[in-house]
Amino acid sequence: MTRTPPTSPRKPSKAESPVDGGVLYDDTGTDEDETTEILEGSSSPSPADVANVAGIEWNESPVATPGLKGAEVIQAFVKHLPNQPGVYRMINEAGDVLYVGKARSLKKRVTNYAQGRGHSNRITRMIAQTANMEFVTTRTETEALLLEANLIKRLKPRFNVLMRDDKSFPYILVTADHEAPAIFKHRGARSRKGSYFGPFASAGAVGRTINALQRAFLLRTCTDSVYESRTRPCLLYQIKRCAGPCTGEIDAEGYARLVSEAKDFLSGRSQTVKAQLSRAMQDASEDLDFERAAVYRDRLSALSHVQSHQGINPQTVEEADVFAIHHDAGMACIQVFFFRTGQNWGNRAYFPKADPSLAPGEILGAFIGQFYDDKPTPRMILVSNDFEDRPLLAEALSVRMERKVTISEPQRGEKRELVDQVLSNAREAHGRHLAETASQARLLEGLAETFALPRPPRRIEVYDNSHIMGTNAVGGMIVAGPEGFVKNQYRKFNIKSTDITPGDDFGMMREVMQRRFSRLIKDHGEEGPNQPDSADDADTDAAAQAGMPAWPDLVLIDGGKGQMSAVRKILEELGIAGKITAIGVAKGMDREAGRERFFVEGKPDFTLPPRDPVLYFVQRLRDEAHRFAIGTHRARRKKEMIKNPLDEIGGIGPSRKRALLHHFGTAKAVSRAGVDDLIKVEGISEAVAELIYNHFHEDKR
Repeated sequence: MTRTPPTSPRKPSKAESPVDGGVLYDDTGTDEDETTEILEGSSSPSPADVANVAGIEWNESPVATPGLKGAEVIQAFVKHLPNQPGVYRMINEAGDVLYVGKARSLKKRVTNYAQGRGHSNRITRMIAQTANMEFVTTRTETEALLLEANLIKRLKPRFNVLMRDDKSFPYILVTADHEAPAIFKHRGARSRKGSYFGPFASAGAVGRTINALQRAFLLRTCTDSVYESRTRPCLLYQIKRCAGPCTGEIDAEGYARLVSEAKDFLSGRSQTVKAQLSRAMQDASEDLDFERAAVYRDRLSALSHVQSHQGINPQTVEEADVFAIHHDAGMACIQVFFFRTGQNWGNRAYFPKADPSLAPGEILGAFIGQFYDDKPTPRMILVSNDFEDRPLLAEALSVRMERKVTISEPQRGEKRELVDQVLSNAREAHGRHLAETASQARLLEGLAETFALPRPPRRIEVYDNSHIMGTNAVGGMIVAGPEGFVKNQYRKFNIKSTDITPGDDFGMMREVMQRRFSRLIKDHGEEGPNQPDSADDADTDAAAQAGMPAWPDLVLIDGGKGQMSAVRKILEELGIAGKITAIGVAKGMDREAGRERFFVEGKPDFTLPPRDPVLYFVQRLRDEAHRFAIGTHRARRKKEMIKNPLDEIGGIGPSRKRALLHHFGTAKAVSRAGVDDLIKVEGISEAVAELIYNHFHEDKR
């Protein structure tokens, strides 16, 4: 038995209708992103979930291979495989996915692994560790490519090329669900009805562009609730950043023209918009209406400001993403530039995890497939290196976007100049990152020498607590390693224990340590950081693929003897005290930076010389933990301040809460209402009315 393909072609999870070069994406706001909705519900989605989202039926493999490993287990599977396209997974004894690959013919591809000849060291290691395989057949190789990229991104197999920074890109949103559309910065699922423009490389680029567009088109940036409550124009109207539709300073028809002009400009028709404004300015000047002419002059100046700050603006490329890779010293850097409406909308550098033996084209092709797994694709993609699956990837992206997408390696002309400039940026980013990594390695070696660690730490965890008089108490954990801070490993701990006296820092630290390391033992056993990894430590390539270990080599605590006593007590109770190196970092006299005292078990406390690089490094780690803990505490405190009493009632979701507030006006009025009054609200049954009434009248029952 093999996995069966779907009966209908795979469709995108939601419609994205490109306008004028694919820059403008209209969304009805009625459908959620199916992939996000299904896969974000679990921290580790199963392959079956991923396949189902891709429109492919998933069934368990029927082949049993007890006691077999390596090429033998692969040979056992080959006998049952069809000559069909599909995706295969190679799995080790622990059930971890080692590799995900796609094939035009599953039987032929997997047979190559079983023969055991002509493989690189990387593939040989992968085969040796394989204890099981899983397969899914697809109708076409295009479907297989899409599913492969999806699975790699979700499962993060150690022998694949992996994107390590997958933060979503910001967009500009012009809303369409209000009589006076607003312009906002937007990140995440496009669930609100409106027009989306982007992507932009950074939130800062979006903010600067919106500020300039405000001066040029006078669109509002206030929320709908603020708009409804205005009785006189706000400051933005006074400084000519908004047309003032909230108080009727501009009529609906005039504001609609401004919105249309803004959309035209963002959609690539910038020259048309500028020509219209120029004519309007000339007409006003000829009518001797110099005040109106000055308004058009200022708007033209703002538009010119937008375009002049976009960096390199090509003449023949309206919409494209440009990828260039620089591969040297065992590390790859991929630089991406975004061009929309003929303007450079920013760039970003990526450092994917990849085996050093892979060719630059192989890394680039795998990276692009994962990059567009959850992002809209432009009509044109330019690359610095050709790769084997380029035509297939272009076809797959075209199927997903329901329009033609081209991927090409230009050889001459302006497009080649663009690629060369992006490649130059990739080289510079690679050099900077290599220098930073080398500096980080020296600091980690110094840290190991200073605190007598057996080796430079690969994973450092730093803990800090934050609260105000014991309220909204949180603990924060930040993680650092050979490549700096690893922000996707940060964790926050809302202090839950009712036995802790408010403001008891020692009790809070005990709870954080108990929860953190109890979970670590449950998920990864009690081996601890000093045990050998699943990969051979002597194999540098395998160690590089292993990534960030689960167990910390070093734990830093922001605190002195009291905090360290609480930490050591918990570690002893869990039976891992001898496996974890925990060090306290206490502020010096008068809490002065540079005079910190360090508390290490079995040694008297000590300080480091004021200009010691290791001291600066520890201060940076401690300050980052402090920043993260304070930020988490402020977010929790803000949430508590705006919390609605209706949120505490089970069974009252957003729809019922909205209906209650529309009917009664405020949550306080709801709390005073009787059961008979509550029943009159649409969607509130007698049972729910009783539930609401009893919640607010517990002491009267």
